[in-house]
Amino acid sequence: MDKLQELTQKLYQEGLSKGKEEGQAIVEAAKKEAEAIVKKAKEDAQAILDKAAKDADSHRIKVEGDVKMASLEALQTTRAAIENLVVATAVEKPVKDAMSEEKFIKEIISAVATKFSSQESADLALVLPENLKAGLEPFVKGELAKLVGKGVDATFSRKIGAGFKIGPKDGSYFISLTDDAFIALIGEYLRPATKQLLFG
Repeated sequence: MDKLQELTQKLYQEGLSKGKEEGQAIVEAAKKEAEAIVKKAKEDAQAILDKAAKDADSHRIKVEGDVKMASLEALQTTRAAIENLVVATAVEKPVKDAMSEEKFIKEIISAVATKFSSQESADLALVLPENLKAGLEPFVKGELAKLVGKGVDATFSRKIGAGFKIGPKDGSYFISLTDDAFIALIGEYLRPATKQLLFG
């Protein structure tokens, strides 16, 4: 009976010892697995934080670039508006006044028509401002026709505020010497100087 009890005790002790070892191994394995899970979770969390920081930095750089570009565009638009205003103020009224003055228009028409008639064999056609018809019609039919030595047709249009258009009688083309054309031409010459004067 003692031997049976001893054997039972021995088996019990061995089973208990083996169970403890296996339990310890399971606990160790679980501990290692838990540590691996925690480590991976920390790495994943850090990767998410790093990506978020990188994305935020990229977004900040893009926003700063967009703001800078918008500021430059607004500045250029403002400068162009100021430049246009200065050029318009300096040019528009004097040109419109000069191109509406009958004597000045007659001188320009005479100079251009003489040059034109020496290079073109065709009769001339003029389009003139309706508001200067009374003073310019007799001049075109009389003095100008004698000066160029060929036929000159004149039509008067409300579409031309000041200045005139000239071309061959067949209407194949016209050269515009209106106030708008002179304002655009003079404005182009003045713009660089105006820009330099205003903005350095």
